Amino acid sequence: MRAVALASIEDMKAENTVEIDLAGKTSLADTMIVTSGRSHRHVGAIADRIIKDLKDKGFGNARVEGLPACDWVLIDAGDVLVHIFRPEVRGFYNLEKMWGADRPQDRAS
Repeated sequence: MRAVALASIEDMKAENTVEIDLAGKTSLADTMIVTSGRSHRHVGAIADRIIKDLKDKGFGNARVEGLPACDWVLIDAGDVLVHIFRPEVRGFYNLEKMWGADRPQDRAS
């Protein structure tokens, strides 16, 4: 599931993708993926692709929040949570800091 989501993100040219290991931190999921799209349309397209690819690979229907506005879309696929942000919104919420991961600008690419 994680590999499918990451492949979809890469194919859709999402930016500043960070993977956060949640094992031992919460029972919500095992992995959180945070990424950015360049615009509302790009965020929506990334989300649609991940949802479609997960379903096509047999992982069922993921729960989705925020798709109509496309500022911040959350895809809850069970063991994997995917957050797709517009850059301004991502900076405001700063989930990487909350969950103890390096921020994209702090990491070497």
